[in-house]
Amino acid sequence: MKYDLKKKEIILNRELNKLDSFVLDFIRILEKHVDYVIISGYVSIVLGRTRITEDVDIFIKEISEEKFLKLYDDIKKRGFWCLNAEKGAEIFDFLKNKMAARFSRKEKPVPNFEVKFPKDPLDKETFGDFITIILPKGKLKISSLERHIAFKRYYLASDKDIEDALHIEELFKDKIDHGKINKLKELIKIKKNEEKKSFFKAR
Repeated sequence: MKYDLKKKEIILNRELNKLDSFVLDFIRILEKHVDYVIISGYVSIVLGRTRITEDVDIFIKEISEEKFLKLYDDIKKRGFWCLNAEKGAEIFDFLKNKMAARFSRKEKPVPNFEVKFPKDPLDKETFGDFITIILPKGKLKISSLERHIAFKRYYLASDKDIEDALHIEELFKDKIDHGKINKLKELIKIKKNEEKKSFFKAR
């Protein structure tokens, strides 16, 4: 593994597994239509953590319904389907209402992609705070190491998420900006408080 901090690139010279190939196939479709960043569990997995996952979380930039329908047509042509709904307009409504749309290979619900629009400004910042993973047969954009650690530790915070964060911290211990993590930690606190307020208002 080679990490170029200036270029924000990680080069992985390893054999691809089925999950990697699955992700690359879907990303090749996405990137023709919309900007994206992979977040959460697969970030740790592609960087060497050994664990199973059923889904790959992805932020895509908000786009118009017209552009989304073109993307969805391409997704279907390439052998994927949506687990939430069949009609493109219904799937777009999921995204527009800040819910995830799940996509997998036809008739194979696992693994799948959990695709969503960013919910708030902190989510949107991910598109400018990413690292490019260079694999033998393609490239992927993942959230920055610091953002990944901060969200795993202070937002999701399950045992599995903490272990994901620890893996990245140990792997890149000399390259992580801990000041950036602390700033993100404070922003995550604000995000969680806002979500609590919204939840109680909705009840």
